[in-house]
Amino acid sequence: MSATEHAAVTPSEYISHHLGHLSTSHIPQESLWDMSIINIDTLFWSIACGVIGTLLMYLAARKATSGVPGRFQCAVEMLFEMVENQAKSIVHGDISFIAPMALSVFVWVALMNSLDFLPVDLFSQWIFPVLGISAETHHRVVPTADLNGTLGISIGVFVLMIYYSLKIKGFGGFLKELFTAPFGPWLFPANLALNLVEYAAKTFSLGMRLFGNMFAGELLFLLIAMLGASETVVGSVGHLVAGTGWAIFHILVVLLQAFIFMMLTLVYMGQAHEAH
Repeated sequence: MSATEHAAVTPSEYISHHLGHLSTSHIPQESLWDMSIINIDTLFWSIACGVIGTLLMYLAARKATSGVPGRFQCAVEMLFEMVENQAKSIVHGDISFIAPMALSVFVWVALMNSLDFLPVDLFSQWIFPVLGISAETHHRVVPTADLNGTLGISIGVFVLMIYYSLKIKGFGGFLKELFTAPFGPWLFPANLALNLVEYAAKTFSLGMRLFGNMFAGELLFLLIAMLGASETVVGSVGHLVAGTGWAIFHILVVLLQAFIFMMLTLVYMGQAHEAH
């Protein structure tokens, strides 16, 4: 389904099609939590970006030299130094695992966000016809534009946060903080409720912030594609100018959102190391 085939579909149908997922169910997901539906496209591209990011870091480590570094090694070293400095300033404790974890999060999220630069009709108009797949098949490439994907990553951060809280403070210390902070032991019901809400808010806000920004960017690319489907001079020029301008600006959005996600992950890890 191409944006240029505007006579066959309405703008709303075109956008709805491109916002649909290749999933294990023909019925769209209607609730926030539905384990019976798996978005295959989100899962595939998340794993693919994770593998690519791991290979890039592996190649950088394998080809690292003590002499004058090449461009790739220099870029990776600058990135690692930046992440390590941020980890040292935020996490007061051993960062031997946290700094590489934060670097992995940044690279992974940045790669997933970067998939938004692929043409919106790449699969439906070009790849699927070559493979003999119907153009009506749903397929969304950007995993971070799927709330299931971003919440999955944030839940992973939540698990690490609880793990480090237990590791640093011990089970007894963790429970004590859960029931006594911040109001003292006499108001333990309020303390427990407040801390549970805080953990839930951290997890959901971390995932929904990334999802909201990437979903909005993806939707804007679709709207710009529809502008080019008008087959007028104004529409074609507007499509070229708006598409180029938004793509350039979106480079900042892609990297900034990855950086914010990494920084919030470090902040949560730092809070897990602190005792009240």
